[in-house]
Amino acid sequence: MTELDTRPLPRDLFHDPDCSEHAQPIRVGGKWTAVVLRCLEDGRPRRFTELRVPLHWITPKVLTETLRSMERNGFVSRTVHDENPPRVEYALTALGRSLLDPLDTACAWARAHTPEIADARESYDTDGGVVSRA
Repeated sequence: MTELDTRPLPRDLFHDPDCSEHAQPIRVGGKWTAVVLRCLEDGRPRRFTELRVPLHWITPKVLTETLRSMERNGFVSRTVHDENPPRVEYALTALGRSLLDPLDTACAWARAHTPEIADARESYDTDGGVVSRA
């Protein structure tokens, strides 16, 4: 058995001069980014009201915030058509499309491990979140 390293974690553990903390390289969006990506993955531009149909559980305010964040991050484009009333459509950009393969991989992982995740949650809920001590 090896001796455990007892040094404290360094303050700059996540500091990388080549990667700004504002880039957040692991997080690609908010809670609903993945489902919006799925709604737009066929390449067809969609109106807000079209997105609301499959995403009916997301409030309009939160969907608007999600779309704005995705636009700001370069994942979606927003096109306003000069009509009366104005027509606004959202579509994935090339950057947004590049997230589809990693999303597919994450979904496949989740499907493969669903029983383990369910067992862990059930155990956690049953034990009240108590962790066994060594």
